[in-house]
Amino acid sequence: MHLQISPSILSSDFANLERDCEEVAGSADWLHVDVMDNHFVPNLTLGLPVVEALLAKVSTPIDCHLMIEDPDRWAPAYAEAGAKSVTFHAEAAAAPVRLAREIRNLGARAGMGLRPATSIDSVADIIPELDMVLIMTVEPGFGGQSFIDAMLPKIQRTRELIGPESDIWLQVDGGIHSGTIELAAEAGANVFVAGSAVYATDDPVAAIDSLRAQAQASTCLR
Repeated sequence: MHLQISPSILSSDFANLERDCEEVAGSADWLHVDVMDNHFVPNLTLGLPVVEALLAKVSTPIDCHLMIEDPDRWAPAYAEAGAKSVTFHAEAAAAPVRLAREIRNLGARAGMGLRPATSIDSVADIIPELDMVLIMTVEPGFGGQSFIDAMLPKIQRTRELIGPESDIWLQVDGGIHSGTIELAAEAGANVFVAGSAVYATDDPVAAIDSLRAQAQASTCLR
């Protein structure tokens, strides 16, 4: 199972965003962009114009995590702009299957995220329509939160539903660092969003390499 690290630019220096994005090019598999609308979550961050500007400047593929209301209306624009992965939330989408198909038809991978309180079994029938399932391991809305250990059984259950050899990826986001990535990998995750664990270090590239090595070691022990 291919393991991937997706640094969250929410923890980068917004005044030097292009620099921080390019600093991890060649080491990061993705750049994780958190889009928040101050409605679905109590925070306001980047939107489509900034994503479009980044797409024109950076070489690493962009993974957009849309923590927004009405993704049925807004999510396709991120795929049209060139984001290679677009994740909407199960709690916000009115027609998740139709939306996932539209995102895929526009050339992006379609992901669906779940808040900690949302059961994976409640959306199990939608999984075959997706390219990725995102399990939030913190409450969405702010960076720097602590990993919720109670999400580990949910990650395990999601891996069971996806299957061990499936092409559908299982992403985790929230509190991922050197002390938690092995737990998440052992539970079945294979795509890891890390913010401060990368950008709050003196050497983001070394931090990515270290996280990847830890996840690989844990996966080998499963």
